[in-house]
Amino acid sequence: MKLLSSKHSEAGVSFSLLLLRFSAGAAMLVNHGLKKITGFNEILEKGFFDPIGIGSKASLYLITFAEVFCAILIIFGLLTRLATIPLIIGMSVIVFLVSKGDIFGQAELPAFYLAIFIALLISGPGRYSLDRMIGK
Repeated sequence: MKLLSSKHSEAGVSFSLLLLRFSAGAAMLVNHGLKKITGFNEILEKGFFDPIGIGSKASLYLITFAEVFCAILIIFGLLTRLATIPLIIGMSVIVFLVSKGDIFGQAELPAFYLAIFIALLISGPGRYSLDRMIGK
């Protein structure tokens, strides 16, 4: 029975990467990035975390860029490995600085995003991506 086989196929792995890219990228874009765009001033007024000392406004611009622009690139599989880097940095800040490593509590969702984006950095986008189409 093929379903129980321990062998993998390139098509199956690539489809899994497509599913991972699309779901994580879309969730990041819709649930985080777009909310930061529409509520930018309110978030800034509440005091946004400034982990590297460049100011709250600049920090908010950077994470909004990552959560919108980089998430879109990941969805389409364009410059995928490069696009994961700002999101890995952003999720690392949330997990390790904001939530102080509480990955089984407050930082559970950012830790999942972090793991997904690290996996995409390592694996690349897979066959079903613009990176692959352009590369050929």
